[in-house]
Amino acid sequence: MSISEFKMPFECHLSPDNRWVKLCPLVPWDLFAEQYYSKMSADQGAPSVDARIVLGVVIIKHYLRLDDRGVIEMIQENPYLQFFLGLKGFTESPVFDPSLLVVAKL
Repeated sequence: MSISEFKMPFECHLSPDNRWVKLCPLVPWDLFAEQYYSKMSADQGAPSVDARIVLGVVIIKHYLRLDDRGVIEMIQENPYLQFFLGLKGFTESPVFDPSLLVVAKL
């Protein structure tokens, strides 16, 4: 998706000079998605979260040094982060529950 296709409220436009817009083409989204989906089962468990959203949230979380809740809230508030995740337009809805970022210890 191009920056001009991202739907913003109030007819605003995203800047092509933004760091998140510039980072988008540098991330190997398709390579990660291929690996991510290869570990999934189509007939077991809950539906998976889109691979780009998963990788994007992890990148944002670590780059901005946010906790699980903080990264989800930051994404809800920031159209540049939503564009980075591959969303089609701005939304105030969370991309997923922060509890999904917690890794279970065995």
